Amino acid sequence: MRQSRGAATHWAASPWLFLLPGLAVIAVFNLYPFLATVWQSFTDARTLLPGHWVGLRNFQDMLHDDQFWTALRNSALYVALVVPCTVLLPLLLALLVQPRVRFVGFFRAAFYTPVVASVVVVALIWNWMLDDRGLINGILHALGAGPVPFLGNGWLLLFSAMALTVWKGLGYYMIIYLAALANVPRELHEAASVDGAGAVRRFLSITVPSVRSTMVLVGALSSVAAFKVFSEVFLMAGPTGGPAGQDTTLVMLVERTGTGLSGRVGYASALSLVVFVITLVLMLLVLRAGRGEGER
Repeated sequence: MRQSRGAATHWAASPWLFLLPGLAVIAVFNLYPFLATVWQSFTDARTLLPGHWVGLRNFQDMLHDDQFWTALRNSALYVALVVPCTVLLPLLLALLVQPRVRFVGFFRAAFYTPVVASVVVVALIWNWMLDDRGLINGILHALGAGPVPFLGNGWLLLFSAMALTVWKGLGYYMIIYLAALANVPRELHEAASVDGAGAVRRFLSITVPSVRSTMVLVGALSSVAAFKVFSEVFLMAGPTGGPAGQDTTLVMLVERTGTGLSGRVGYASALSLVVFVITLVLMLLVLRAGRGEGER
């Protein structure tokens, strides 16, 4: 009896032995840094100093920090403008490259190329095109229009970074939509065509309801990515966040505050915790909205 009980215990523990390496990696590289960040957000820690417990002082200072509100505005604006584009435009693009016609593979690969390209290379190309002496302003000059300060004006620079984010993500979300569109029965479109429904009507009545769950997924993914944007704005606006820091995002503010020999690690940890909470709430709201649409 004891031997059988010991064997049963051994078999019950066997799955955990296989999971142990993965759980150890998650604990060391994910769970511990997260808990350490939460702890440091309540301290005045700096780069070379452990700091002392200060309670909610970092969060109180945040309320009076103009840079925080500027970064929060930019990140919220990024979500408000980028997410609708990354939900709708890739769907339209997937509809264009869905038919099995000649050279469609080439166009799919061409649209997906920006996804695999390095964001540094892509940002350098966009900087060159949007420069005062770049390609776009050269074309405008040839047409008799004056140069547009895409990289010199704070708002134009932020909108240019948004356009870069949308352009680079089109191919990625297009692939997701292509997989969803492959499961839409063609008979529904054929029946709607026989009843006299046009392309727009079929899109609104058949395509959109059929891929609504995928649209929610794309909305959740793009919302999180847009709110945590860093590389595009950093590479186009520079480490200062554009003119007078006008284009700084929350993640850029975290990086700027918590790095360097005199970095305010405690305050940067508090900012990181705020980013985490807002991102979590944003994702839950998108998923809840999608669930509510699905129940109607």
